[in-house]
Amino acid sequence: MRIVNFLSGMVLVFAWVAILLFTLWVASASAASAGDPGKGKDIYTKSCASCHGPAGKGDGVAAAALNPKPANLADKATISKLDDATLTNVIAKGGPAVGKSPLMPPFNGQLKDQDVKDVIAYVRSLAK
Repeated sequence: MRIVNFLSGMVLVFAWVAILLFTLWVASASAASAGDPGKGKDIYTKSCASCHGPAGKGDGVAAAALNPKPANLADKATISKLDDATLTNVIAKGGPAVGKSPLMPPFNGQLKDQDVKDVIAYVRSLAK
């Protein structure tokens, strides 16, 4: 009987360890897929700031020549209405993909999926 109790206890321990490992794996997978605003800032500076401006206010050096003007990404009211799927589409596919300006170029050939998530995380940090 002691052996059965011992084995039952061991099965319970292994089950808890498996649950813990699975939980840690899921948490690390979702953290890896979340955007990194620090990396996003670097990409934004190289690819977006010329139009949207260094602080995201739509006042980049190229903005003066654009009509319509680039979006003010620092405006919390504007950005809070846009879900990640919409922002992903506008970054990857360009403005026309979401009914925005045809002057917003697509970056799908230049940015990986994680890069886009990083840019979104950075843009969201501008609007706080």
